[in-house]
Amino acid sequence: MLSLRWLTLGLIVLALIFTLSLGMTPVPTAPSTHQSVALQWVDETTCQQCHLDQVKEWQGSHHQLAMLQPDTTSVRGPFNGTQFQTVDESFLFFNEAGRYFVETQKRSGTKMVYPVAYTFGWEPLQQYLIETEPGRLQALSVAWDTEREQWFHLYEGAQVDATHPLHWQQRSQNANTQCIECHTSGYSMTYSPKEHRMESQWQSLGVGCQACHGQASHHLAWAQSDGAQAPDHYGFSRALTAPEHGQQQLETCAQCHSRRTPLGAVDGQGSFHDDYLLSLLTADLYEVDGQISDEVFEYGSFLQSKMYQQGVVCSDCHNPHSAQFKMPEIATCTQCHNPTNKVPREGIQTASLKAANYAGSTHHFHQPESSGADCRSCHMPSKTYMGNDVRHDHSFSVPNPTQALTLGHSDACLSCHTDDDPEIIITAFTEWYPDFTPRDGGYAVAMYNARGGQAGAVEALLQQLMREDLPPIRRAALLAETPHYPAPQLQQQAILGLQHDDPLVRRSALNAVAEFLPPDQLQQILTYLQADPVRSIRVTATELAVEQTRQTGQPMDPSNLTELIEIQQKLAGRPEAHYTLATLLQLQPMLQPQQVSTHLSTALRLAPDYTPALVAQAELIEQRDSSEGLNYLRQEVERWPNNADLQFALALAEIRNGDLAAGTEWLIVARQRAPENDYYAYVLAIAWHDQGQIGAAKNLLREQLEKNQRNRQLRLTLLNYLDANDESQAEERVRLIEQWSRQNPNDALLKAYLRE
Repeated sequence: MLSLRWLTLGLIVLALIFTLSLGMTPVPTAPSTHQSVALQWVDETTCQQCHLDQVKEWQGSHHQLAMLQPDTTSVRGPFNGTQFQTVDESFLFFNEAGRYFVETQKRSGTKMVYPVAYTFGWEPLQQYLIETEPGRLQALSVAWDTEREQWFHLYEGAQVDATHPLHWQQRSQNANTQCIECHTSGYSMTYSPKEHRMESQWQSLGVGCQACHGQASHHLAWAQSDGAQAPDHYGFSRALTAPEHGQQQLETCAQCHSRRTPLGAVDGQGSFHDDYLLSLLTADLYEVDGQISDEVFEYGSFLQSKMYQQGVVCSDCHNPHSAQFKMPEIATCTQCHNPTNKVPREGIQTASLKAANYAGSTHHFHQPESSGADCRSCHMPSKTYMGNDVRHDHSFSVPNPTQALTLGHSDACLSCHTDDDPEIIITAFTEWYPDFTPRDGGYAVAMYNARGGQAGAVEALLQQLMREDLPPIRRAALLAETPHYPAPQLQQQAILGLQHDDPLVRRSALNAVAEFLPPDQLQQILTYLQADPVRSIRVTATELAVEQTRQTGQPMDPSNLTELIEIQQKLAGRPEAHYTLATLLQLQPMLQPQQVSTHLSTALRLAPDYTPALVAQAELIEQRDSSEGLNYLRQEVERWPNNADLQFALALAEIRNGDLAAGTEWLIVARQRAPENDYYAYVLAIAWHDQGQIGAAKNLLREQLEKNQRNRQLRLTLLNYLDANDESQAEERVRLIEQWSRQNPNDALLKAYLRE
């Protein structure tokens, strides 16, 4: 039966490879008639000569005020000798001769004075970028609350000391690599490893015209010409008007209004997915129903919405120049949601929109002018980020208090009526909306079952993946769950996802199939997708090919690494770029340890606590001297005592060095530091079992499996450790197998256990 399953999948893969090969021939495109000369940035003060109204709207907007040089008009916090105290550091804000400074004093007594280079943001908070060394700008995590008029810490209560990843001097707060791109127009950054110097450049401070419209040199040349015919997009590289260019508009806004990883090629010429890897709907970022959890901005939410599916774009609700609503809040919504189904422009689909008086109490059952009558309160619930910045969810969900209590996600009704018994809320909701059914088609329940290893997980996933109306970003999220549940039907869905039109689905499907396809078939898929027209897919395929090469030792064509190397070089101010370059160097036939070590050292100079580089450096040292490599890791663990990944790496190094007892002790420490890490628990359980501590190993596996029922590796290991000849343990084995069967009845390995 197992061989038949793989034969079926193999045939599907072969068919897919043939289909992909047909689709990889580039389609020739006609040459542009107006961009034979490269586009250039222009002085944006020229824009107001023709676009005065738009410039007036933009002036005073959050976009215009996003980043300014410090002076009496731009600095909102009091730099008059005021002080602020954090866990182990005090801050003194003062000015001298028109310049602004921050003096920091650590608990040890060490004092430093830094100049304020720029203001960052306007309201409800204003941060300050300080230059800690030439060219290096750090975002101070003590900010000014413009509403309460007081200094506050962005991560109050998090016990952020100098070793914490969120400390203002750590890489997460480096403005050159993490922040400035979205607060300027035409941003670029270079980094010189030799001088350890960052150089940031921009066309203008603030989010100006060209940040959205693109470089304007051709547009300006046409505008200043004498009656010349208008070129494509009036000389810009892209157009932003809806409906014909609605997707381009969304992707332009998404450059900053999304949680994403840059690919080092922001040129405005391709799609969003050429320049960024958009974060998926993972459990650490989004709630189980797709609502925002961590700071993810708007794009990932909006892609889930019915509004997106029906053709709504950002400018239908927001004035892109003032960054304000186009009209008062409720009126913005009733442009489309009204008794006549009248919409403000062509291109917005209304077939599924029910005509009704959505502004009336017969819809929302709240008093007029109350918060409950505000559309956003129910359909755009908010969360607070950065201490005081309230942001609204853009998936435009429908409240569902019953489901929220069952699945444990947020709900607009329950979040507002916190003093009321939830059952009272549910009763009222049911009376008001007796025919209510969830609007997500079962997505939240399927994701809850999949993430929690609930009964019916595979069936729920399959039902969702078979839907034709499933938003692509949700399809991608569900595909990301399939590796936890080896089942032929789900694996077929992942394989079919490789042909999906949406890059998010293709990327998620590619990561999924990499978990189960045999190496030879996976290699063929990777080879074809390294020629995908979208950069994010090519990069993902190349990274997977690199990992496969590291595991199998099979040589890799160096030409396939060219694009990935170029991206890392453009991201040279980030430690992960140098770590990746070091990894790629290790794939070369003639290994050059010194070059590898140089890149790792550069990564660690940028971020001394960057764990992958620390571990790789230790392994490199270990290759020439095992004791020296071990000592290096010990020193770094002492330096970073809260780093569980380093402690785990030290544990494995101790075991490789023959000291199982010391390694086990460090496994215990790492597991205590990161109790949610399944792999740490799994390795510790094996170590205990191998040392004869079988009871402790089984108890640890039970405890960890209780936290994550979908972890197949934990379940299999516990089954193997349980004694089938012991009555109580035999009963436990039966329960584990029954749970497994309810999760994934089509798991081939399960059938072997059922035959016992």
